Amino acid sequence: MAILIREHVPLAPLVTLKTGGDALFLITVTTVDELKEAASFAEQKKLPLFVLGGGSNLLVSDSGFAGVVVKLSLKGLVYGETKDGLVTLTASAGEELDSVIAEVTKKEYWGLENLSHIPGSVGATPVQNVGAYGVEVRDVISEVTVFDTETKKIISMKNTECHFSYRHSIFKEQPNLIIVAVTFVLSTIPNPKISYGDLRALETVTVSPEIIRAAVIKIRAEKFPDWHTVGTAGSFFKNPIITATEAATLLSKYPDIPTYNAPHGLVKISLGYVLDKICGLKGFAVGLVRLYEGQALVLVADHGATTTDIKNFKKIISDIVFQKTFLQIEQEVTEI
Repeated sequence: MAILIREHVPLAPLVTLKTGGDALFLITVTTVDELKEAASFAEQKKLPLFVLGGGSNLLVSDSGFAGVVVKLSLKGLVYGETKDGLVTLTASAGEELDSVIAEVTKKEYWGLENLSHIPGSVGATPVQNVGAYGVEVRDVISEVTVFDTETKKIISMKNTECHFSYRHSIFKEQPNLIIVAVTFVLSTIPNPKISYGDLRALETVTVSPEIIRAAVIKIRAEKFPDWHTVGTAGSFFKNPIITATEAATLLSKYPDIPTYNAPHGLVKISLGYVLDKICGLKGFAVGLVRLYEGQALVLVADHGATTTDIKNFKKIISDIVFQKTFLQIEQEVTEI
């Protein structure tokens, strides 16, 4: 059966920020063969191709996307044999991340529980190297299966080949690599990661993956708005990573800023603290766009807001932070 190609499809309903224009073409694919056919269509039309997962980390231009948007709906979960306390799970890219985490925590498999209640699809997680509460998805990925639109081949990439770093991976640099499945390595042996932030409250009790998941969901419900009802992409900005010297200078002026060790001797700064306690921006609004009252890192776009409104608001926030701290902040969301 030939793929269904739709023209001039509104993208705002397909992204959690709920803004942006139309896709020139939109194709929903449920198999790898359909994905290959969609990629061939874009190539024949000489149009750019963009792969859309859950739409939870995407800012779409008000003018839309003048190319082919492929909505990935590949489904399937395959568990490997348990060996030496480890079990593999290969999840298709179109699976909802939180539904997968709900399933593995019920099975008492450790590794993904800290990433509970993050919106989006499995296939999007390696792109951004999604992380929360002291865990990044690279910590539990063994390999990523991709379709290379240049070679037209399906290839498996080991963890080290993905070039993971903070909110970054090779998939941001090479959009020709379309993720079709992710293989996680989970543990049947208790391995709680509860030393980060609000999860420290669990250090005095016996925990399970489900208990940690429940705690994370409770924390996120208090700090993040419901993406089903308002426009949001969760944390809109990245936590800045700066040199130890820059951190020392900043801490000499603001000694209470939470900091975390980052690779290569660098220091990660809590931008949520900076936005809230130093800049007083929690709940700050311009028109229909604001920083969420429960977590200053989170941008909320109320009904009627445009992508242009969001971009203008982002510039205002960035300028205020720089004036106060000399930190140059970057957005976490991808723009098309």
